[in-house]
Amino acid sequence: MSDVPNVSQMMPLAGLLGVEAVQATAELVRMRLPWSAGVCTAGGIMHGGAIMTLADTAGALLAFLNLPEGAAGTTTTDSQTRFLGAVRGGHAEAVSRVLHKGRTIIAVDTEVRDSAGRLVARTSQAQLVLSPRT
Repeated sequence: MSDVPNVSQMMPLAGLLGVEAVQATAELVRMRLPWSAGVCTAGGIMHGGAIMTLADTAGALLAFLNLPEGAAGTTTTDSQTRFLGAVRGGHAEAVSRVLHKGRTIIAVDTEVRDSAGRLVARTSQAQLVLSPRT
């Protein structure tokens, strides 16, 4: 396992929400978002936008760890999330894996589970490989 990055420094929005990196390698990124009233909708259910931010952050870090030599960075080009359940306490945990690693696009699959291990969302996203500015 590589050193776990400081999410707040890399992606301030994710840090503001409380996203924490647990594991970060080129093969797998694992991040958690603790449940709190501040990331919920009515009824104490974790907001879909918070879950999507967790998944996008994990996928973006994974893509960053898989950038080809000479690339300047990465940015999300598209993302699709299917919600399958609710997070009502504990935390949400995202696990991202690379589906495709190309010169211009890195495709990522992310599963989000609740504290009990139930699948609550699945996100598929594409990350554009950015070239250095000249």
